[in-house]
Parts: sequence; structure tokens; C-alpha cells
Amino acid sequence: MQRKEFGTATTETTTERSEQLSDDVIYKIDIPANRYDMLCMEGIARALNVFRGRVSAPVYKLGEYKGVRIVVAKETSLVRPFVVAAVLRGVKFDESRYNSFIDLQDKLHQNLCRHRTLVAIGTHDLGKVVGPEFTYEALPPEEIRFVPLKQDREFTARDLLAYYKEHDLKLRKYVPIIQDSLVYPVILDAARTVLSLPPVINGSRSAISLDTRDVLIECTATDLTKAKVVLNTMCAMYSEYCEVPFEIEPVEVVDALGGRVMYPDVAPKEFEVDMGYVNTCTGLDIGAGLAATLLKKMQLEADAVGGDGKNGVLKVRAPITRSDVLHACDVMEDVAIAYGYDNLVIQPPELATIGKEQPLSQLCELLRVDCATSGFTEVLTWALTSRKENFGDLRVEDPGVAVGGADAGGRGAVSIGNPATAEFEVCRTTLLPSLLKTLAANKNAPLPVKLFEVSDVILLDAASDVGARNERRLIAVNCNKSAGFEVVHGLLNRVMQVLGIPHETLSANTPKNRERIAKGFSYSWKADDSPTYFEGRHASVYAMGKRIGEVGVVHPEVLSNFGVDFPVAALEITIEPFVFDQNDKVLATHGGSMVGL
Repeated sequence: MQRKEFGTATTETTTERSEQLSDDVIYKIDIPANRYDMLCMEGIARALNVFRGRVSAPVYKLGEYKGVRIVVAKETSLVRPFVVAAVLRGVKFDESRYNSFIDLQDKLHQNLCRHRTLVAIGTHDLGKVVGPEFTYEALPPEEIRFVPLKQDREFTARDLLAYYKEHDLKLRKYVPIIQDSLVYPVILDAARTVLSLPPVINGSRSAISLDTRDVLIECTATDLTKAKVVLNTMCAMYSEYCEVPFEIEPVEVVDALGGRVMYPDVAPKEFEVDMGYVNTCTGLDIGAGLAATLLKKMQLEADAVGGDGKNGVLKVRAPITRSDVLHACDVMEDVAIAYGYDNLVIQPPELATIGKEQPLSQLCELLRVDCATSGFTEVLTWALTSRKENFGDLRVEDPGVAVGGADAGGRGAVSIGNPATAEFEVCRTTLLPSLLKTLAANKNAPLPVKLFEVSDVILLDAASDVGARNERRLIAVNCNKSAGFEVVHGLLNRVMQVLGIPHETLSANTPKNRERIAKGFSYSWKADDSPTYFEGRHASVYAMGKRIGEVGVVHPEVLSNFGVDFPVAALEITIEPFVFDQNDKVLATHGGSMVGL
């Protein structure tokens, strides 16, 4: 096989003979970081054999449900809320297969599972435990007693973690994951025997061996999506050795609310890919029929729909082994790999282009200059914040919590699945908390403190392919012994002046302004109420027929929540409507100012 034929590279071939260990030849192969199915010999061999046409890609199917069930206790939400599971029946292990089975778990733990912080894998011999019903609970560490793997005495969970912290270099690094929790996660069989203390160690009672025939695989997690990927990968790789090859027995998981879900889900992911996109990205000129044939070499089932020509469409089905296939670009990459990277023709671009600054970035730079010359100091803050700061401290109801985490019409916030700290729970939907925190951290600065920032907020958007979008905004605050509403209001007028946007009534004093106002290029403000701002001292700002932001005096309770001691006036507007005109034409720049038309 050529070096680039499968998109991987054999970097080195060595032998252990020089060290008198064995005569085995060792091949070192670079595996793409997203190909979790190739982290074991079974996956590599299967992928290469399918690629070379020696075997067909396996079809994974669910076997008969035999009553194996895991019931989840509500307390697990405090520490590790998710669990998924499956059973491999009639597995035939030998030493090589057994070692590969253990080795794949270790490799998945190191990368996809993020050192077990996201997912922890447990494997158990069903013949040694009491089933078919198991429970996943969270108990005080003193109530968890069992004999762990490779030990011959019983420990409580707290004593065990203390023991590993002092005496086990390998398991020591997993202790902090749950050590400070009020309760520890634990999986028990029907006789209340401890099978696993995730994410640290399994119990010795259910340990698998070469004699094991029925294997229960469970994955506890803080990230359900990654747990499903890990479970599918383990099952796909070793269901080959089951009594019925590639057949996986499902396990029912009953969550804390009584919901019932069968795992694993072996249905392939389906989506359509336009051949025009594939050919444009790869420089090829092939039809959908040939592309479908190439994709089968990559274990992707594909059919040409709407014709197999160069303008056809591919209907692609990605099996559970290909969890890396998420988008049309992944399909395009697999077409290129199957076609052969060395066979792709390198073509110089037909057009010479010169890069330049994006219109939005150019506008931001110009506004930064004008804000700075108006006496404001620029700050740069984090895009992540806590729910409390983004909603509660601003006296605003959290729509995501109010409707159980749903979109709430785009008014909620994008949540971080596994935040590093409590301060980084969500993506901010307003810039105001960031500047209030900056004011609170600079209480010794002489008054007045005038700050501004031009940065992004992240808003939920069902129309976006990722469910959210960035919006560039300008915010300015004035902190003084009196709020100084006129200061930020003056900055609003200055910004509109340099943008060439006249006020709809106050600026209709020239023919050019009247022409702009008649075309909708104008701005105005209207008194409004907001819980974040002082009653009677808040206005919404409108431009080009839409609400673009607000200006007002921040409510004293909000200032108290952030620890700001003096009154604050704030202006926050989106600047994206000023980048393009109504015909999607980029607004021209002139010197340090923007010209509207």
C-alpha cells in the first residue's frame, strides 16, 4: 500500500530483535485524531480490508432484548448524570483479543474521554454478577464498600481514593474527578454488589477474563453524546467476536424521571451531499455514481439520487464506526482519500486575489478610534460568563431555565456542556456584565471611569446551521458620582454621526439627510422600560427600521449585584446593520469615518 493511499502514513518499521524481546516486526502508523475506530488492531484491519475490497463493511444490528436494565437514581445528577450500556453475548476471547479489548479502553480514556472526566468505561462479566436489573446510584463514600480490581481486601470509597492517591501512580490522576463530591457514583447489581466506582476503578467481583463469554459494557458520563460514541466504538470493534458476529444486545436505561431509552443506537446517520461541493473542494470532475463507489471503500454506504452525474446528489449513511462523519466536508474528505491524495491534480488558482480586511472588522477599527478620541478607554473581556451574571444579576429572567433549557425564542443563552468553572457556564448574550465586572475590579481608579468594548455576543438562532450566531456589538459605560447619562448619549450621537446616519427628526436639515431619512437610513430613540435600567431613565435605540440596542442609567440593584459603588450609565448597540446597505452593498469608508451612501 502506498504511503498516502488511505490517508495515513507508516512512519517507521522496527523490530524488537535488537533488544532480544522477540522477532516481531512493529509497524508505527499515524492514525487521524478523529478515527476512534482505528485505535485497535480490529479497527485498523477492518478498515484496510474494506478499503482494499477484500471484505464488505459489516452491518451492525441489535439482537433480542433479554431484560438487562440499568435504573438511574436522581442523586447521580450531582456528580455524573449519564449512563449508557450494551451487552456482547458469546464473546470468544483469546490473549490477543483480550489485550486489545483492554488497550482500546485505555486509548479511548486518554483522548475522547478526556482522561475519564467526560466518559468512563466499565466492563463486567455477566456470568459473575446478579442481574438482569442493575442500578446506577450516587451514595455517600462511607456507604460504598467493595474489593477493587487487583486488591485482596475491602475498602470504603473514601479510603480507596486516599489509598490510590498515595500508592498508585496510574489511578492517582483520576481521584480528583470525584474526590470532593458529596456523593460518589456507583453501579450495583441486583444483590447490591459494587460493580464499578466510576471513573476510578471496577470491582474485582465482575472482572472479565479469558473465560468470559457475556460482557456488559457501561459508560458513565458527564457528556451523553460522547458516551454514545464511546459505547458504539467498543461494541462495533468487538461484536465481531460474538456468537452472532456484529450483533449487539441492547440494554434499557431508566432515567431518574422514569424515561426509558434502549442503548446502543446502531442506526446509521443519513444526510445528503451535493456533488458540486465535492468536486469544487477536491478539484475532481467525477459523478455521484463514482463517488458512491469510492465512499464504500471508506465504510460509508452511499447512493446517487437525482442522477449519478457531476451535478448529482449523494445520499450517505455513516455507520456507528464513523462517528467522525458529521458534515458534508467529512464526506468530501473521504472521497478524496478513496480517490487517492497522490492522484489529485494540483491546479493553480485561475484568479489572483488580494486579501483585505473584512468590512465588519474595518468598521470596528474605525469605531474604536472614534470611541477612544471621545475619552473612553477600551477593554477586552471574556465571551463566557455565568448564568447568574448574564441573567439574575441583571434582574432578567433566564429563559433557558424558565422553559427547561429550550430555545425560548432565541432569548436564552448557549450553554457550555462541561464548563471549567462556574464563571464559564454560558456564552454571553449582552456585554453589560463584562464591563460592570471591570468597573468593580477597578474601584481605585479616579472618577469618572469611561470604558467601551467592541466585541461579540452569542445568540441562539434556530435558522443557523449550528443553532447560534455571533453578533458584533459596541458597549460604553460612564461611571461617576452622577450617572452622566448625557455622556453615553453623546457617544451614541457621535457614533451615528461618523456612520453617516442622521436622526430621523433632529437631522432633517439638509437635502442629503432628508434623502437618507426617506430611504430608511436614520436612527431614533424611544422611552422604554427594562428591569436592568432605572425606571424612567431607559430608551431603546432604533436604526434602519429595527431595534439595535439600548441606552440608560443602570439600576442600583444591578450595580449592587456586581459590587459597583457609583452610578453608571450604559449604551449597548449592535453595529452589524451598518456594514451593508439595503442592497447588500458594503458601506464606503472615508478617512476615519463611515459614509452611509
